[in-house]
Formats: sequence, structure tokens, C-alpha cells
Amino acid sequence: MDTVLFDMFGVIARHQSPQGKARLVAVADHAPEPFWEAYWELRQPYDRGDVDGVQYWHTVARRLGTAFSSARIADLIEADLDSWSAVDPSMVDLLGELADAGRNIALLSNIPEELAAYYENRYAWLKHFAVLGFSCRIGHAKPEPGAYQWCCQALGLEPGRILFVDDREDNIAAARVLGIRGHLFTTPDRLRTALGL
Repeated sequence: MDTVLFDMFGVIARHQSPQGKARLVAVADHAPEPFWEAYWELRQPYDRGDVDGVQYWHTVARRLGTAFSSARIADLIEADLDSWSAVDPSMVDLLGELADAGRNIALLSNIPEELAAYYENRYAWLKHFAVLGFSCRIGHAKPEPGAYQWCCQALGLEPGRILFVDDREDNIAAARVLGIRGHLFTTPDRLRTALGL
């Protein structure tokens, strides 16, 4: 194994908190169930960089049968960024430990441009990664095969020399189809064991 390829959200960064999700629903001023259906069903093109945040939220509004003003969209983008901003300090420590030990690490994350820029401006630990595979910049989002193929090419490695760490079984399964080894993330301690730390 030459490289550990990390997912971001649900592994290094935390999923949206109940407070963050509640803030988004409040800003949208819409019922939670249809809001989240639209949010997730329309998310892949946003993550892949096909649309920007303004376009994404206009599309969400149309799906909900309403319209969002420019001011509300700006507030939604801000609330969305904030909802995805928390990281797991123990995982950040693990990244530093791997980097200090000379282990090659890379990142593959489904992330829109606004959030990618937010992380780059806020978190210095991104410098530990040899490759940053942000979906919005590589034109592919997991579990699309192109996302994993892009990483293999960027790293210059055969798939079998990469261990992919993700908290979603469908993303792990898609990587394994291409020959990439997978670790389904549950806790930092279990990952440490898998990495022989």
C-alpha cells in the first residue's frame, strides 16, 4: 500500500449537526422533509462543479415550488458552509501523524466549490495531502468511476496500491470494482488498527 486516500465528510470532517440542519431549514423557510429531499436529490451536479451555489439554490427553490431572493441564497450558502465546517480533532491529529511518518495521503471529497474554498482558507492540515481530489474541480463525484480513476492518475499509482477510507459502503464498493482496496470508516481507533498504527 503506497497511499491512503481519505474521504472528507464523515471521516475527517463531521456530518451536518442537528443545529446546522435546523438553521438551513429556517433560512429556507420551508418544511423539512421536502427541503431535504430537494437538497440531496439535486446535490450531485453542485458537488461535481456543474453548477455554482447560486444556481444550485435556485434549482432547489424551483423543486420546492418557490423562489429564493439573492439575499436569501447568500444566507443559504453561508448556512450550508457553516453546517459542514466542523472537523474531528482526532482525525486531524492522525493525518499529521501519518504525514510526519512519511506516509503518502490523499483526499477525495464530494464538495462544492464554495465549500472547497472555505476549507482551503481555514484548515492548514490540507497541506498534508499529496493530492486534493475535490469533486467540484475534477468533474467527477463519488461513486462515479471517474472520481477514483482521476485519483489513480493524479497519484501515478495502480489501483491496488491505494487504500480508500470512506464512511459510505456504496463509495467503498465503487472503488473496489476498480481494484482499489477499501476501509469502511467507523471510528478513528479502528482505522488506526487497519493502518497498523
